[in-house]
Amino acid sequence: EVQLVESGGGYVQPGGSLRLSCAASGFTFSSSAMSWVRQTPGKEREFVGSINWNGGNTYYADSVKGRFTLSRDNAKKTMYLQMNSLKPEDTAVYYCARGWSGMYDYWGQGTQVTVSS
Repeated sequence: EVQLVESGGGYVQPGGSLRLSCAASGFTFSSSAMSWVRQTPGKEREFVGSINWNGGNTYYADSVKGRFTLSRDNAKKTMYLQMNSLKPEDTAVYYCARGWSGMYDYWGQGTQVTVSS
């Protein structure tokens, strides 16, 4: 059974940082591209970033470029999203997904990130 489990969400003030984790199981993580996608109520899901199988290639949405960093540890079957300089507009439920930039086949349950003073 494929499982993607996000963690690390929470409440942070503007300008702060959070690191999200996505723990994978049930598939060959080390050969899979992975992505983060976020969603706010009433809006469509928004692409955040993708990372290729070995972490050598990443791709980010313009809205997070320079502030967010994707990384992965294939030995731990875990992907990370380091979020710095957070803004209120980054508030969303963050999902990890298997796949690259819009082409996903499995999703996690999501973790809430709230940026507010």
